[in-house]
Amino acid sequence: MDVFLGALPALGKALSLIFQPQQLMYLVLGVLLGLSVGVFPGLGGIAGLSLVLPFIYGMDPVSGLALMVGLVAVIPTSDTFASVLMGIPGSSASQATVLDGFPLAKKGEAARALSAAFSSSLFGGLLGASFLTFFILIARPIVLAFGLPEMLMITILGLSMVAILAGRIPLKGVAAACLGLMVGTIGEADAGGSLRMATYDIPYLTDGLKLVVVGMGIFAIPEIISLLRQDRSISRDAKLGAGWFQGVRDWWRNITLSIRCSLIGVIVGVIPGLGGSVVDWIAYGHTVQTTPDKSKFGSGEIRGIIGPESSNNAKEGGGLVPTLIFGIPGSGSMAIFIGGLALLGYDAGPQLITNDLDITYTTVWSLALANVVGAGLCIGLSPAIARLTTIRFTLLAPFLFMMITFAAFQSRQSLGDLVALFAIGLLGIFLRRFDWSRPAFLIGFVLSTQAENYSFQAYQIARSKFRLGTDVGLEYIFSPIVIVLLVITAISIFIGIRQAKSIMSEGEVPIGTKRAPMIFLLAVTTYFIISFVNAYNITIQTDRIFPLTVSFIAIVACLALLIRMVRAPETEAVFADREAAGEDAEAPHGLWTTKAWFSILLVLSSLVGFILALAVFLLTFIRIRAQQPWPKTLLLTAGGIGLMCFMAGVLNRDFPPGLLQTLVELPWPIGGI
Repeated sequence: MDVFLGALPALGKALSLIFQPQQLMYLVLGVLLGLSVGVFPGLGGIAGLSLVLPFIYGMDPVSGLALMVGLVAVIPTSDTFASVLMGIPGSSASQATVLDGFPLAKKGEAARALSAAFSSSLFGGLLGASFLTFFILIARPIVLAFGLPEMLMITILGLSMVAILAGRIPLKGVAAACLGLMVGTIGEADAGGSLRMATYDIPYLTDGLKLVVVGMGIFAIPEIISLLRQDRSISRDAKLGAGWFQGVRDWWRNITLSIRCSLIGVIVGVIPGLGGSVVDWIAYGHTVQTTPDKSKFGSGEIRGIIGPESSNNAKEGGGLVPTLIFGIPGSGSMAIFIGGLALLGYDAGPQLITNDLDITYTTVWSLALANVVGAGLCIGLSPAIARLTTIRFTLLAPFLFMMITFAAFQSRQSLGDLVALFAIGLLGIFLRRFDWSRPAFLIGFVLSTQAENYSFQAYQIARSKFRLGTDVGLEYIFSPIVIVLLVITAISIFIGIRQAKSIMSEGEVPIGTKRAPMIFLLAVTTYFIISFVNAYNITIQTDRIFPLTVSFIAIVACLALLIRMVRAPETEAVFADREAAGEDAEAPHGLWTTKAWFSILLVLSSLVGFILALAVFLLTFIRIRAQQPWPKTLLLTAGGIGLMCFMAGVLNRDFPPGLLQTLVELPWPIGGI
């Protein structure tokens, strides 16, 4: 009680600061900037905060905080537009929303999906801020209680969601997760610097693959190509279906689910290193676990939106705990946020809580207020933006390819980004085609680095503890927190395997012949074998253990799956193939010819630079593929190039250069960089 009484003066001062007209103006400005950035896939909080940082220096501290917090708070809400309307994860925190949000948009219920998402986001954001208000004074001893074994168990808990998201064939989920883990190990090892599945002859691979490239490649490209093959609008009719009032009612009927997932978001947000990349999948897995009828997940289940959207906004409140108290950024955007605090004259860490508690609580309550403003704007705009689903997708696709290419290049500003995007996109197409869990793959990729680091560090410390005595070592490994997390993980795996037959993470997939699914399985198995041999030849022990273990488990899972395929009749679900029947098989346009259009943009970008390539691509695509008249073709092409130039100028971003730019010095924007 004394702790709270001592904080009352600071609480009162923070309340008076945040409701000053000037601070409210900057808060709304931050929300508007965040909304503008968040609706574009792949940019997110890092790009948004990078945009405002040059203007932060010299500002009033409270105004600067309001601007940054307003921007950060609304992006997990506004990125839902891309996830629902386009099937493209707006950011890493909205990936799970795609699974059920996009199918609802296809059914003409985009407004309902968006309003349910925004209502859930608002509630999650407010709960996260409320939690942070009371937790911030007592958070230090709790967060300090999480050592390496606890962090490792949290990571394993995230991987256990594979059991929930694997679908009808758990072995496919295990193999997909292992594939994600192995892709995440590509490049230099953190411990000893050994190269794994990489070479210095290809410098791009030495730094591994970036999440923005992998996320868009696995989810965005397969869905865009699938819709483009249909040559129709996202929604089959012009009616949007139930409006935003229906979505609000859906959220209210599932208020208990929203509360539980919001708490999940807060808890995961508190743990540095997990954050938005994992929290939505954990919440989605919990949602599937706790729903009696699981047959609708992946095909338009509204609970599949409410759960992850409640958690991804709540995690912002939790994420501010390590950021503000320890100066430990829980994500890339929080790292930039710490930089913004430094420009305002504050150092994140214990001294901020001790000496500037009023500023701390100003940040917290700005977060709550920004969620209210942001959700209100998004709900108000959702009916208008949802009408994008009625536009013929052939007219949207070239601009989505344009945005994806531009966003992917920003991850490392290398042409290798475009090559990696194409390769991962191709993998995503095959995973989707043969019903291999793309969420499981992505969870594996996201958790790969921390799983390896936590396991190695925990092993090193545990070994030294056991030298002091067996009881000391066991006490270190099996702390009360570890035991609780271990029980939760075991329950999650048990329930997931038990209910696997009723779970379809990406909807119903028709059954094909044995040939194509087995060829893909053999290709994946070959990759694991090559990875195993590569890891075995690494001389540094610390760099080889993790990929050796994962690849071995993956090989066993693949061989077991292969044996099952050999023995099973062609009527079993293990031979799922979207090209055997259904929309994909009946599409008027072929898979490879459609993929070739995207290839043209990437190849031309590598030769003549992005802007010139984009001009040729848009002119050709809109005229030939979309069959539009020349006046409309020229107008849309000019609009696309103008939008890219505007975004690059405002966000201070570069365009991919090509071979031409290395031979001839050209002015911006043709010159790229």
